Amino acid sequence: MQEKRILIKDPIYGYIQCSPEEKKIIDTEAVQRLRRIRQLAGSEFVYPAGVHTRFEHSLGVMHLAGLLASTLIEKGVLEEEGLRQIRIAALLHDVGHGPFSHVFEALLIRHLGKTHEDMTVKVITESSLKDVLNEIGLNVKDTALLAVGKLDNRKREFWSQIISSTVDCDKLDYILRDSYHTGGEFASIDVFRLIYTIDLYEGSLAVDLAALPTLEAFLIARLELFRSIYFHKASRAAQILLEKALEEAHKEVDILKLSAEEYLKQDDYTMWTLLLQCEKSREYIERLRRRDLLKVAYEKASFTKDGVFPTILTKDSVRRQLEEEIAGEASVDVGEVYIDVPTLPSVPYHHAMKDEPMEIPIFQRQKNGSKKILRLGDVSNILSVMRGFLNIIRVYTNVKNREIVAEASKKILGEPFSSKISY
Repeated sequence: MQEKRILIKDPIYGYIQCSPEEKKIIDTEAVQRLRRIRQLAGSEFVYPAGVHTRFEHSLGVMHLAGLLASTLIEKGVLEEEGLRQIRIAALLHDVGHGPFSHVFEALLIRHLGKTHEDMTVKVITESSLKDVLNEIGLNVKDTALLAVGKLDNRKREFWSQIISSTVDCDKLDYILRDSYHTGGEFASIDVFRLIYTIDLYEGSLAVDLAALPTLEAFLIARLELFRSIYFHKASRAAQILLEKALEEAHKEVDILKLSAEEYLKQDDYTMWTLLLQCEKSREYIERLRRRDLLKVAYEKASFTKDGVFPTILTKDSVRRQLEEEIAGEASVDVGEVYIDVPTLPSVPYHHAMKDEPMEIPIFQRQKNGSKKILRLGDVSNILSVMRGFLNIIRVYTNVKNREIVAEASKKILGEPFSSKISY
């Protein structure tokens, strides 16, 4: 008797199907909590409809991972059991996100040396989620490692790449979904053509040359999303206030709970309430309630082949020192100067093909059915140009100090490409 599948309505794919055992996973506290964690914390201050959650994104990643796995089954490189494991791992790939998503991750990294992927492994292996996985016969540790793209199995290395690589199902979904909810018009890419043309080459995922235009569109769309949404100056201004509030609250209350079950009690709602209750964090949240955001006094953007300068600035100690210098030059309180460095390698790729870690494997199918691997730079001028870092350095301050901080920033950091302050 065929198992009854559940249909979930989705604005991107129409309907997402899930099996009864996937429904059991979806109904766990760990996954349901994702309904209360927004995908784009801070972006709603710029894009009012960008209030979608990690929950719907996780369903979307499961759906796309299932499609890609099914395609690989048809090509004879994956067994049916792999489809089941990959879909569930994809569903769970974000259960380790804290309140306000990546904003909270800054605290995890700073105080615990952990990322949301580390917390995903912790949640899967230490919360009640592990009991459900055991009940349906899945290996808990392997599921956790696969969910974060770190399954240590040479024969199954491509399983992890389905969830975590340059052209993975996580990115395919968030590009479509974030663009849809924010109203972006630049991400109308045919993800299904990419999925249906991906194959294996020497045990790793590779993209068919026939889908090169779609691959180019995907990577350009991703870059545009970072520039227009994730790195938007007002979105980042809101995130800075959130991060400052979290830091101040952490001084009063330990918000970095180590227990997996305690961690699952935290979401956007509970944390927002806590931040309003803590005396030192309340000021920042009150500003967000009024949309009284920080203003950009200085901005420099460049596209370079390396990210050395902004990488140095991501170190707290270096950034604090520069903030102190700028504040001293401007004769303002150091607490009113914030340096933000949202840097990005536009085509980040650490693939199994170790000889060229920044190369996305492209293959051309020969007449005899064999595959010939090609260098990305040889087949796409567009992607050759894009292979670098989008470097953005911004200095934020309060509106009353904007002009004097702008002048001080120019003295310390050099002339921006445009001396005009954008309002």
